[in-house]
Amino acid sequence: MKKAIFFDRDDTLIVNKPYLHKPEDIVYFSDTFSALKKIQDLGYLLFIVTNQSGVGRKMFTIDDVHKVHQKLLSDFLAHNVEISDIKICPHAPTDGCDCRKPSPKMILELIDQYSVDRDKSLMVGDKVIDYEAGVAAGLQSFIVNNPKSDLPKLKSLTELATRLS
Repeated sequence: MKKAIFFDRDDTLIVNKPYLHKPEDIVYFSDTFSALKKIQDLGYLLFIVTNQSGVGRKMFTIDDVHKVHQKLLSDFLAHNVEISDIKICPHAPTDGCDCRKPSPKMILELIDQYSVDRDKSLMVGDKVIDYEAGVAAGLQSFIVNNPKSDLPKLKSLTELATRLS
């Protein structure tokens, strides 16, 4: 069984730009690459689980999301960081799907697919729904980049890497 960290995308790994759908609009936090490299070097698989309701709202296409993710994967690889997989919920909140966080479905699918040990794995995101999805999947969960939250939180991805060391 492998250990893993499941990350939300926006305001967790990259600066939130509402309804981001152009690769050239991606902006990383200053510690994203270095922190993820440290975490990966500790033996963790890295995953992204992201709600992308702009698709369901017809603001952009699933192809636009894939182009953003191809750029993310390319940028991460350029820094020797491998994202094992990305799961997307493309539905609008009103669609009534079973994959939109706080549902744990995307996380649970990755746990099964990659034989992940829940007891050694984490969920990290910036919103309550990310935290709730992680807890529902049986993972220790944290909020990052959200000082207003009363949930277990991290100041940065670097703090996460340091705690895991």
